[in-house]
Amino acid sequence: MKNLTIGMVGLLIFAASNAAAKAPNFQASITRTNFGIPHITARDWRGIGYGVGYSYAQDNLCLIAEEFVTLAGERSLHFGPAATSVVGFEPVDNLSADIFFRSAMDLPKLRTDMQQTSMASQDLRSGYVAGYNRYLRDIGPSGIPIACRGKAWVRPINMDDMLRLGEKQALLAGSLAFAPAIANASPPNAESPVTTSSRITLPRDADFAFGSNGWAFGKEATANGRGLLVGNPHFPWNGPSRFYQMHITIPGQVDVMGAGLGGSPMPQIGFNKDVAWTHTVTAASHFTLHELKLDAGDPTSYIFDGQSIKMEAKSISVPMPDGAPPVTRMVYSTRFGPMVETAQLGLNWNSQTAYAIRDANAGNQRTMDTWLGIIKARSVAEIRNVVETTLGIPWVNTIATDRHGNALLADVTAAPNVSAQKLQQCSTALSARLAGRVFLLDGSRAECDWDVATGTPVAGLKPANQQAVIARRDYVANSNDSYWLTNPSEPHRQLSPILGDYGTARSLRTRSGLVEINRRLTGADGGSGNLVNHENAKSMIFANKSLAAEMVLDEVLLLCQGKEDLAAACDVLSKWDRLYNVESRGSYLFWAFWEGVIPIRNKWAVPFDVNDPINTPRDLVTSGETGDKILTALRAAVARLASENIALDAPWGSVQVALRGQDRIAIHGADGALGVLNMQRSVHISGGITPFHGSSYIQVVSFGENGPIADAILSYSQSTNPASPFYGDQTRNYSGKRWNRLPFTPQAIARDSIGRRLVIRE
Repeated sequence: MKNLTIGMVGLLIFAASNAAAKAPNFQASITRTNFGIPHITARDWRGIGYGVGYSYAQDNLCLIAEEFVTLAGERSLHFGPAATSVVGFEPVDNLSADIFFRSAMDLPKLRTDMQQTSMASQDLRSGYVAGYNRYLRDIGPSGIPIACRGKAWVRPINMDDMLRLGEKQALLAGSLAFAPAIANASPPNAESPVTTSSRITLPRDADFAFGSNGWAFGKEATANGRGLLVGNPHFPWNGPSRFYQMHITIPGQVDVMGAGLGGSPMPQIGFNKDVAWTHTVTAASHFTLHELKLDAGDPTSYIFDGQSIKMEAKSISVPMPDGAPPVTRMVYSTRFGPMVETAQLGLNWNSQTAYAIRDANAGNQRTMDTWLGIIKARSVAEIRNVVETTLGIPWVNTIATDRHGNALLADVTAAPNVSAQKLQQCSTALSARLAGRVFLLDGSRAECDWDVATGTPVAGLKPANQQAVIARRDYVANSNDSYWLTNPSEPHRQLSPILGDYGTARSLRTRSGLVEINRRLTGADGGSGNLVNHENAKSMIFANKSLAAEMVLDEVLLLCQGKEDLAAACDVLSKWDRLYNVESRGSYLFWAFWEGVIPIRNKWAVPFDVNDPINTPRDLVTSGETGDKILTALRAAVARLASENIALDAPWGSVQVALRGQDRIAIHGADGALGVLNMQRSVHISGGITPFHGSSYIQVVSFGENGPIADAILSYSQSTNPASPFYGDQTRNYSGKRWNRLPFTPQAIARDSIGRRLVIRE
């Protein structure tokens, strides 16, 4: 009997161990609802990453596969060194891009630092890798979309690919803008001369692409006394920075819906049952430049506190196509970071002086754990705590509300700890010329380096208590200007210039948002009551009003009187509804005119007044030389439309279109310079213009008795594959202002599900 018992126990142990050995490492359930939104349920974070990686590859395989090749520094190998791709915000030749990414991605350090992140963060990444690779195996070579079928660059990925992707996203508002200047920086008389003239666009430039509107309303401003969020991020319509909608659930741990940038294993904007949040690109700077005094006779050594320090030289080898030998470049770095050289900004490396960049987000792997904390938050207070503690948000404001009716704007990011006094005392001769674009410090003195504060996760970061946090019960709002006028009824105190300008004129888009919020809360917009509710919030963001037109058109029409050559144009503008809806006639004429007016100096009769920042500057000057320039701008606009063969009264939706196959889908919204909240920036195509950047994942989230109520539109749709049913479906809905009520509960998901539920495991 004893031997039988021992045998049974052994058999049970064997069976248990065998079952454990066969238990899947990764498992996820994927249910698609309308517009291809994947609802991913898993038992752990590895399963969530697994499901998201699989789903994203289903919809955007060619896009993300090419991104992984870019980040690995292999564009020259697959696409040729002279071809270009967008890196950051401007086209960069592939060779420069490869050199930058091969030098900027310190994989040994990234791997080591990853071990300091949470297991959930690591599991999400490993799950994403497994899900992506599983999809490649499932479809096989013949199932790859036509756009990238048979391409060697469509390959399985590994953890290094995910680490590079995370690092690239952290550097978007810093080093990445300097990619060609870093890749081609070389000491005087070096064998590798600068070979690129790529333009550099910086986060503080007027034509910097990324933007957004974010409004959070608290209980004092909402009809039901709960929180309400309007998220309207302006991001690229093409490329890897497109948003992707998803819903992830681990029963008992997390249940959150929203959108993340390509390659993100979880929502970075969204909501759960208690909170809703969005982001806008902050006005803060996340890097500084440092002017180096070079050691006499050695342009690769610099003087720091009287001591000569040799730069670190790193040889970068870039593989070439067609069996050609690799191109090798030497890249130099300093205690601050990599060297930069660009004549565009006057950053020239000569025998006496050179320049380096220090980026607060280099190696910032705290981002994943920061968003993990946000998606699990139960209140605005918890979101604030996560953002302040981690300093992991790289370059965006966090705007949030909760079901209790609290509203928050936290302009708290990984920013350099540099005071206004230090900026002044450590300036150089070039600093003043770069003012307003970048901050340049004397790199020869230790006292001019970033200050170290106690309690920050990385030395040199500005602590949260020195950044802007605004918690209110009425509202907070941001449209990419600084923290100053988050709520005009109580302007924020002045902080370091590194966090944005203060007491200066706001953009027309910022002013437009604050004007519309004020009109709603005073009832001056003609709507019912004086509070915000779910429906009027949707109407506000898609009203497509132009504050520029509201401010100047009447004066322009008076100026038109008696000008026979402008009679037709002025007649069109007099009948225009002053909106950028698809049916609006005259919209393109006004935009072409306004582009010519923007550069005119001293065009406002009433200058900016710090005590009336929402309503100034205003009143167009229409007399004298300025009046003549305004008429010249209108004549130029008429000539431009004629040259483009576009009628003066062409409906806006016939001019601004999204191309989906053979379809030209009418697109409403317009450039933010017009004071249009629903921002779309477009480029010229045959017969009109098409958006390349603007309103993307738009969400309005409120809280009812039974949980969150969310309406959303992904303007460019989920998939970049023309063969997908989700390639243009939401774009058509966006065109018609048809919102999608997001299915959040199991009952709603079951009701809206399409196709069969997919269960994957391995």
